[in-house]
Amino acid sequence: MQIDIQARPFSLTESLHHYSERRIRFALTRFEDHIQRISMWLSDVNGPRGGRDKHCRLQIVLTGKTSVIIEDTQANLHIAINRTIERASRTLVRKLDRQQSRMHRSGTAALESSLSV
Repeated sequence: MQIDIQARPFSLTESLHHYSERRIRFALTRFEDHIQRISMWLSDVNGPRGGRDKHCRLQIVLTGKTSVIIEDTQANLHIAINRTIERASRTLVRKLDRQQSRMHRSGTAALESSLSV
């Protein structure tokens, strides 16, 4: 699972990079057979003015070239990271369940049509 983490307009500290990567791996490793690449962008929207402006954007590229993009903005960057990753995990569960049930339905329909011949 390839993970790329970037931050703007501030520099990404090693501890923040380690924290982000550890959280991603903990939450999304179970999906690694379906994931090609994960990109995370961290930003401070208002800069030194403060406020609810720490933004985390996560893009997950799945096999088959489909993407899932999740974003969150909070006053605390760690909370924004955690919420984004939690939402990404729930989104992947739903998306992969839908794909699997779609494949199951099409396989069942093909089997039924071959049996009716």
